[in-house]
Parts: sequence; structure tokens; C-alpha cells
Amino acid sequence: MTLDVVRRPAPAERRARVAVAVLFFTNGALFANLLPRYPQIKADLGIGNAAYGLAVAAFPAGAIAAGLAAGVLIRRLGSARAAVGGTLVTGAGILVAGLADSVALFAGALFMAGAMDAITDVAQNAHGLRVQRRYGRSIINSLHAVWSVGAVTGGAMAAGAIALGLSRGQHLAISALLFAVAAVGALRFCLPGPDTEPEPEEGTGTRAGAGTPARGTAYVLAALVLIATAGTLVEDAGNSWAALYLSDSLNASVTVAATGFIALVGAQFVGRLVGDRLVDRFGERSVARAGGVIAAAGMGLALAVPTVGGTVLGFAAAGFGVATLVPAAMHQADELPGLKPGSGLAVVSWLMRLGFLCSPPVVGLIADATSLRVGLLVVPAAGVLVLLLSGVLPTRRK
Repeated sequence: MTLDVVRRPAPAERRARVAVAVLFFTNGALFANLLPRYPQIKADLGIGNAAYGLAVAAFPAGAIAAGLAAGVLIRRLGSARAAVGGTLVTGAGILVAGLADSVALFAGALFMAGAMDAITDVAQNAHGLRVQRRYGRSIINSLHAVWSVGAVTGGAMAAGAIALGLSRGQHLAISALLFAVAAVGALRFCLPGPDTEPEPEEGTGTRAGAGTPARGTAYVLAALVLIATAGTLVEDAGNSWAALYLSDSLNASVTVAATGFIALVGAQFVGRLVGDRLVDRFGERSVARAGGVIAAAGMGLALAVPTVGGTVLGFAAAGFGVATLVPAAMHQADELPGLKPGSGLAVVSWLMRLGFLCSPPVVGLIADATSLRVGLLVVPAAGVLVLLLSGVLPTRRK
């Protein structure tokens, strides 16, 4: 009989986990410090809704433009250095955007910040997955939960700065400096050496697509992109449409309408907190399938029988169901055979961002042609898609 032996991580590995968690936290907090300043920036620049919409779209446009370069930078600099360098330039871009006195400078700074944010995102996930391999168990979901905490913290910092009467320059300079110091300090405790590591031993885990030909690898990569995009599509439904659907379609008050987004994000955070334990016990495939069922059934029922309370619970179910999808897709893309280090992760992240950029207009077009209730059927559809494609994810680790 073979006994499973759980290896305790070495002190250096535990420090590396804390260090990469700091990078996730700073990445979540930096951009969140700018978002509450948008209305003031729009008013000071004296621009209309159309010009404002085009300007803020520069951030995701920059991410899409630079996303595929992340793999090259990771191979040249290492994932930790690439993440820290991207953090420093992202902070600078956000500061310039906050101080911009023209629409062109505002959009240009957001483009640069978005480009560096995309590189930071891929690099920090690559390093987090490297630490995870050292641990021999899942930790990537908890790192994404830390990112969510950072985003909430950044928004709270901005609200506090506005309440204290700090100028945008003062506030965003403090934010950029604070998180630059945190990121540079974390770099010291990240894992040293190159990101290329030896293959895992037989029996330590299942790699998606291992031993498959190039065509099989391409199929797995495409499926992982769709799984990650399904997760971000559900997130966008909460960001862009939850409050609008509750207030306009279900006549909820403004305060109650905000609970749809809060329920989705809060449930997603809880799902990521418990996600690592679920993945270690049941495997990424089973967790993704269960999550797809929860998202499809929860939101499907809420749309079939529309009530305010049921819809809030439906958004919560959707958030919990997709909590582990993006980390799982990134994990498997980073381990696909036949690809250079960081390439699979960069492709999934890049195409996922492209899907995130396209999903709001798609839902809007459906809503204009029919109703927003019909448009939100993309959420249960995403759950069904995950259920169909989750076979590319590995089973439980042995």
C-alpha cells in the first residue's frame, strides 16, 4: 500500500508565497485607486460620454496590444522581475492619467497602464504557479482572492482620499509610491533563478494535454481560452449589468440594485478562498463542472422566475460557480507541452481580455433587440459551456 506524504513547504517557499501574494494585492489595488476618480476627470476635461467612453477604452486596448509580449519578457527577465517592473510602470501610467490635462494624454496614459497591467497579470500568475509547483498543492485560487482584496482596498483608499480632500495628484502619487515600495520589497523574497523547471514526477499530477500532438495542444489551449472567457463574461455581467437589470427590469431601489454586484463579487471571493482545498480534494475538472452547474442553474432559475431576491441569489451563485475558472485555465495553459515558458499563459490571458472587452456590447446588442433579461442568458450559457469543455482540465492529484 502506498502512503501519501504531504511535504511541508520550506521557509523560502512560504516567503515566496507571501511575496507573490503582495504582487497580486498591489495589482488589484493600483487601478482601483483611479476608478472612483473618473467622474472628476471627465468633468475637468469637459468631455462628453462618447469621448469619455473611447478614452477609458484605452486601458483594455493597451492590455490587448501588449498582452502577447508578456511571454517574451518573462523568458528574458523572469516572471518576478517582469511583474515588479510592470507594477512600477502601471503605477506611473495611472498617476499620469490622473494628472492629464487633455483627452489625448489621458487616453495615452491609460493605454500604457493597461499594457503594463497585462504584462504584470501574466507574470504574477506565472510566478504564482511556479510557487504552486514547489508547494505540490493548489494555491493559485487564494492568490486571486488576494487580488480581490487589493481591488476593494484600492477603492476604499480612493474614497478616503476624496473624503479627505486630497488632490488627484497627491492621492495617486501616494498610491503609486506605496505599492511600488511593496512590489520592490516583495521581489527580494520571490523564487530565484529561471522560470523553466523540471517536469513533475510521474504520479504527482495530471497535465492537460500531456503527450498530445501539436493539434491536440491547440485544441486544449482553445478550450482553456473559452473556459477563462466564460469566467470573465460572468464577472462582466455583474460589473456592467447587475445593477441596471435589478433597477430597470425589476424596479429595485438604487441601494438594493447595488447588491447584485456585491453578491457576485462576494461569492466569487468566498469561492476562491475555499477553491484550493476543493481543487486538491476533487481536482480542477470536477470543481469546474460543479461550478458550471451552479452558475447555470442559479442564474437560469433567477431569470426564469424573475424576483429581486432570487436575482441577487442568482448572481451570487454565478460568482461562486466561476470562482476557480480563470486560475484553473491559467494553470493548465502554463503547463501545456510544446510551448515556451509563459506562452500558453500569455495567450489565454490575452484572448480572455479580448473576450472581456467584447462581452458588454454583445449583451447590449441582445438587450436592445429583445430585453436585458434575455441578454443575461449569456450567464447560464457560460455555465453550460464550462460543463462541456471542462474535460480538458485535470482530475484530482494523486
